[in-house]
Amino acid sequence: MINLFFLRLAFFSLIAAFILLFGLISSVHALSSHNQNLQKKYNEIEKQLFEHSSGLPIYIESFDEHNTLSGDIYSIISHPFSRISGVLVEPKNWCDISLLHLNIKACIFKKDENIQKITFYSGRKFYQPPEDAFVLEYQFQVIENQSNYLKILFTADTGPIDTSDYRMELEAMPVRGKKTFFRFSYTYRYGLATQAAMEAYFATLGRNKIGFSIINQDKDNNSVYIDGTRGAIERNSIRYYFAILAYMDTLRFPEKNRFEQRIQLWYSLTDRYKNQLFELPREDYISCKKLELQNQIKLQEQENQNLK
Repeated sequence: MINLFFLRLAFFSLIAAFILLFGLISSVHALSSHNQNLQKKYNEIEKQLFEHSSGLPIYIESFDEHNTLSGDIYSIISHPFSRISGVLVEPKNWCDISLLHLNIKACIFKKDENIQKITFYSGRKFYQPPEDAFVLEYQFQVIENQSNYLKILFTADTGPIDTSDYRMELEAMPVRGKKTFFRFSYTYRYGLATQAAMEAYFATLGRNKIGFSIINQDKDNNSVYIDGTRGAIERNSIRYYFAILAYMDTLRFPEKNRFEQRIQLWYSLTDRYKNQLFELPREDYISCKKLELQNQIKLQEQENQNLK
């Protein structure tokens, strides 16, 4: 009986071990498949990254299908993957990054029942106090953080008017030369009210606004750029991309000088593409951001007090 008992125990232990091992193998395969997809994309577009008309190592894709707008930016940043991943897994750093964006008036972060949340206060291009901005709360998740792959996800169910299903996603992996290849994606759904508002805007104030994708050549052989909703999502995605770039490139400065360096660099990057990105003179953008930083600091202090 004792031998039979131990034989059964050994048998079930073997089965359990097999199931556990299979689960681990499946998990590793699932994790690596995302990295494989990013690697495959890199292999496909490596040459085109350095042929973009913007002069930057970027590749842009945008879509407006089934009432969903999406913009994907692929790029190479001249920072090691370990540094990129160390910075981007921290919600606080994303608030400092996002504030550089023209339309972000403030950003705060918190942990609510073990769920990381980041709140964006989105507004117009000029200065606005956060109470006049639209509040959009994202759930922040580090989906994967491996030695050779990073995936971060922001999700929000609802937005202004009838927009919904907001999703920002970043993937990154190391490439040769101690650089990092990454994808930044910005997506949301819109309803009839937003569609009508966008159509009115692009027929009037936004009729001359363009994106970065070249869709044709005119009779004089000049490039014709995407416009309308796809142009808008490309501009927005590029502004976030420049914010990440400006944040990373200014980490070498003393901490007390970094914000000034970042807002100056973000503006300089956007100023290279006036046809797509110009909205405010430099001095107006700088003064707005300095005020908005103080608002952000106050909001974060209030949030920290509320959590005590």
